[in-house]
This record gives sequence, C-alpha cells and structure tokens, in this order.
Amino acid sequence: MPANSSFETAVSASAVRSTLAASLRAALADAARALTAQNAAPLRQHWTARTPAAIHPARHDVDLLFREVFGGMRMPVEVHFGDHDGVSVQIASAPRTPATAGPIWRNFTAAELATAYSPRATVSDMDGIFDAWRERGAHFRAAKLTAELRYGESHDEVLDLYVPRSKSQNFPLWIFIHGGYWQAVDKEHNAHFAAGMLDAGYAVAMLNYTLAPAASLAVILKQMQSATGFLANQSSALGCDPRQIHIAGHSAGGHLAAMLASLPEGALIRSALPLSGIFDIEPLARLPMGRTLAITEADTIASLSPQNLRPLPHIRIGLAVGGRESAEFHRQSRDYATHTGAECRIVPDRNHFDLLDGLIGGELLDFALDIAARA
Repeated sequence: MPANSSFETAVSASAVRSTLAASLRAALADAARALTAQNAAPLRQHWTARTPAAIHPARHDVDLLFREVFGGMRMPVEVHFGDHDGVSVQIASAPRTPATAGPIWRNFTAAELATAYSPRATVSDMDGIFDAWRERGAHFRAAKLTAELRYGESHDEVLDLYVPRSKSQNFPLWIFIHGGYWQAVDKEHNAHFAAGMLDAGYAVAMLNYTLAPAASLAVILKQMQSATGFLANQSSALGCDPRQIHIAGHSAGGHLAAMLASLPEGALIRSALPLSGIFDIEPLARLPMGRTLAITEADTIASLSPQNLRPLPHIRIGLAVGGRESAEFHRQSRDYATHTGAECRIVPDRNHFDLLDGLIGGELLDFALDIAARA
C-alpha cells in the first residue's frame, strides 16, 4: 500500500484461524499491539482474504470487531481479494504527535488523562474478555431471548427482551444499557448479564444505540429516551408492570442511565443503577474522543454531564464501581454519590469489566435487587 508521506510507515500482520472472523480478529489484534509498541497512530487499513465480502467492514459483526480491537476508533479500510489462507492486514501509520507536556485538565497531562480514563489499561487480556463476552452472550441469547424489538426508525434502534418463563404476567422490568465509550460493543455481547435479574423474576430489556461517530452523544441520549418511552408505553403488551421500571447501565451506559434519571423520561423509572459510570464528561472532552462524540462545546458538556443535573426525587439511585478501577473512575462515582445522596458500593477485587460478572450472581446482583425492591 503506497504511503502518501515520507513520515508514514506500515504495520503488517496475518493470521489463519478456524474462521475468517477469527483470523481477522487475530490479525488486527497483532497489528494493534505492534502499533502500540511503535507509538504509532493508524491512518488507514488494507485487508485481504479469499472471500473479501466475509470480512467487509460494512458487515455489522466486522464493524463491531474493528471497534472492539481499536477502542471505537474508525479509519478508512480497503478490502481486496488475496490468494492466501486466513486474513492479511496492512496498516498505514504515522508517529503519534507528542502530547503537550503541561496539564490539559486539572493536573493531568494528556497522556495521564488518557490512561486514567482507559479501562483497558487495568487489564492484561482484552481479547480474552471480549471473546468470552461474545461466546457467553450468544449462548444466553440463543437460549433465553423472548423477542428483538425495534424502538425507533434506524436499524440500530433495537432492543432484546427477556421475559421470565412463567404463566403469570406483570413482571417488573429492568432495562440495561451497554458500555463501550459510546463507540463499541453491542447488546448481544452483554446478554448473559441479564441472567441474575431474569432468574429473580424481572423482565430484562437490553438496549442498542447508534455508535459514535455515526451518532453524537446527544443523539445517542435521545435514542435512549425513545427506548425508555417505548418500553413504558408497551409494557402492558409485553407482560410488564409499567409502575415497576428500573434502569441500569455500565460505563458509557451508566452515564446514559444517570442522564435518564434527570430527564422527563425519569418519571417512568423507579430506580437507576449506574455501574462504573461517567458522570462528568468534561475530562473526556479534552481527549480525542471529544470530537468523536461532539462534546467540544462548554454548553454541551454541561448539559450532558449528570453531575450537573438533579435526578427526579422519586428515583432511588445506587452506584457501584470495581475496586481495581482507576482513581478517576472511583472519583466519578464518589462525586456523583455525594451530589445525589446515592449509595455507592466499591466491589473488591473487580476491574471495570469483570465487575459485571456480579450481576449473574453475588454481591452486585444482591445490590441491584435491593435498589429495585426499595424503589
């Protein structure tokens, strides 16, 4: 692949696995590690395989995989035929621009702030985590899914509904919003985290939304408002109790759950459980994702930060964060708990990702059930 600048270099990787998807994932992960080692930024990519359509980034599963490996980052990708097994990846890259040495937010330099807000920096095997989520989520969804429903007009505005297998009706409803910094992950990857609440007799709705940069953070929030309104309006038809609607979310989803608790749609909600949430988005606006999410203006930052808003008084709020998460994630939850009077749990020996395992059974599930029951 020709370079447009003498400053550009190329990173190459290839992999042969049981499927083309697995080959692509392995090749991209190897290339991403090489970029990190070289402190290089990816500019564009060139992929080859015997069946290019099977790895085309226009495919939903390939798009999610691409976002997963590169943390939501998007860049041009060309796909072509290659007379070889597996997948070959070539990435044009350039040295990263040195960050300014001084602080860009409070006392954080750009590099320090990026690390403080990078949950991936706290774990050693992100590939393994996402592989496990994908496999466990698919298995749970295949066995338990009641219906996939559209709550809006775009193809991303869909939700998965899980209803307890019982002859009774009028189940309380627990809504869950996935994380991924509003740029990655899918409801199907989090499906298995519905198990605990479902077994406890709750219907569970797992929401999707349009991932940035195709949608700004403001647009994503509007989608979550639409989803909440849809579920409230259709709750009786879906076998749920419209007077018992509860919402939870993880990371970026925790932000969205906290926002909903402060907006008119909060009138429909009894409790909110943000997990490892972001409640003040100003530090993120100082990072490159600020442009991706369209949160560069002061008024936008203020209006989209739950820390600046008051939850509706009838909503019971609980917070939880993993003991092994960064000090900034702890501060975000601690400050929001002070702001709202919410109870905040620090779950020992859990990082940003395996915190969610507690929703399947254990202390976090007990906390979720307690917050909902006392609302």
